[in-house]
Amino acid sequence: MEIKYLGHSAFLIKTKTARIVTDPYDSEMVGLKFPKTEADIITVSHHHKDHNQFKNVSGIGDANPLMIDMPGEFEKMGVRIFGFQSFHDKTQGSERGENIMYKFESEGISVLHCGDLGVIPEESFLETIGEVDILLVPVGGFYTIDSDEAVSLVKKIEPKIVIPMHYKTEKSSVYSESKLTAVSEFTKKFGLDNAVPLPKLFYKKEEIEQEMKVIVLEI
Repeated sequence: MEIKYLGHSAFLIKTKTARIVTDPYDSEMVGLKFPKTEADIITVSHHHKDHNQFKNVSGIGDANPLMIDMPGEFEKMGVRIFGFQSFHDKTQGSERGENIMYKFESEGISVLHCGDLGVIPEESFLETIGEVDILLVPVGGFYTIDSDEAVSLVKKIEPKIVIPMHYKTEKSSVYSESKLTAVSEFTKKFGLDNAVPLPKLFYKKEEIEQEMKVIVLEI
């Protein structure tokens, strides 16, 4: 499995059989140019413009991508997708609405994309999600859980790999002036003061290590 960060909450996840794009964003709103991307599956965690731009992702060949924006169970091209309803805030969605967390299963690997998660779910909810190998988690705060809450969620889920997302960067001009914090606020809590971003993550089930890793990806 290969995972590339497209910025904000968008990732391109490649399996042996399919290409998945999460939360494609509006370039003008986020301040990053969304790259030309093709996918077999597109997931949207909620319908804010910085997360729901299906139109920015094209299908592969003559096939239209499977577009998912709701909770439930789905399957396409050897990938199983589970959507779990959660909230974008700490008041049961009264401020920013609902949020969908998506779990992808392929090649014996499970990936959980948290979307714009605004509150740490209860233990019973996390038990429903089950085992997670790779956690894609927002860490910037204000619009989502913050770095401390993200650390707490990581400890509850106990993934093998953690990839932070949705944080302040120099490239994302709109959000550079916002209340989002930088990714370093999260990584330093794991002893990574100057984490060197990787271009992509390449992951095989048989390469699982005992110790959890926090990996920052390039935009």
